[in-house]
Amino acid sequence: MAVLSKPAAEPKSGFSPIPVIDISDPESKHALIKACEDFGFFKVINHGVSSELVSVLEHEAVEFFSLPKSEKTQLAGYPFGYGSREIGRNGDVGWVEYLLMNANLDFGSVPFPGIFRNALLEYTTSVRKMTCHVLEMMADGLGIKQRDTLSKLVSDQNTDSMFRLNHYPPCPLINKNTNGGKNVIGFGEHTDPQIISVLRSNNTSGLQINLTDGSWISVPSDPSSFYFNVCDSLQVLTNGRFKSVKHRVLANSRKSRVSMIYFAGPSLTQRIAPLTCLIDNEEESLYKEFTWSEYKNSADNSRLSDNRLQRFKKKPINDS
Repeated sequence: MAVLSKPAAEPKSGFSPIPVIDISDPESKHALIKACEDFGFFKVINHGVSSELVSVLEHEAVEFFSLPKSEKTQLAGYPFGYGSREIGRNGDVGWVEYLLMNANLDFGSVPFPGIFRNALLEYTTSVRKMTCHVLEMMADGLGIKQRDTLSKLVSDQNTDSMFRLNHYPPCPLINKNTNGGKNVIGFGEHTDPQIISVLRSNNTSGLQINLTDGSWISVPSDPSSFYFNVCDSLQVLTNGRFKSVKHRVLANSRKSRVSMIYFAGPSLTQRIAPLTCLIDNEEESLYKEFTWSEYKNSADNSRLSDNRLQRFKKKPINDS
């Protein structure tokens, strides 16, 4: 079963409007804030994550997804483990297979070869460090006095962070003669519920983001860089100033796409609400306070495309 969609607009003449942030430059904090406000999405360069480490992990991921289906399904599970086609338990499907893992484990319990386990641990450690640096730049750009206000939410071992490896095989269903040239959805449109997510993929494109005018644009592949998504919880923490970006992945007819995503989430008991330093008074808050556990459970029981934040928005006073 495949989900079809109409072809989306491509960037004109190879131009991409995706903001590029050099996180080695402290002054990039201003461009970072604007990217979070306008797109909820940006590319990071000069990130300090070893290209060799990334290559090793990608190689091990490709090796795993090349195994016979019978071997891969031995790791099937929910919420963590191997999955194929079905995304969650609420009827969403895509042209994808994946491995979802708890990013705060040492991966010692995962039945992978040692080189795979070590690569997972080193990669998530390195990406977590980069993520905290980006969140501290955000705090600086927002004028928050305590630099670790955001980064401390995702930096310790009690946080509920996840790591996902996605494989989108070449899709034979994409054929202008048989399906009218429609795209096949690899991973349906959605926002991420956590605080921030960090994506890296191989040289095959497919990722698209939704702009404020409702149009979709393709994100050019760049294996040497990382892409950051503003997630739902960060939208709440900034009281809607930052936008949680809706995104999707389209299947490719000829090439495989392999992506790795680090989802930086807070601890299950962490309370999420607009930061008091970013609003003048409680009446300006657009969202009800909730724990990460409450929001995570709500997200787990929704469809991918649902507006998950809607039920946590405060009603205007004149509507009550």
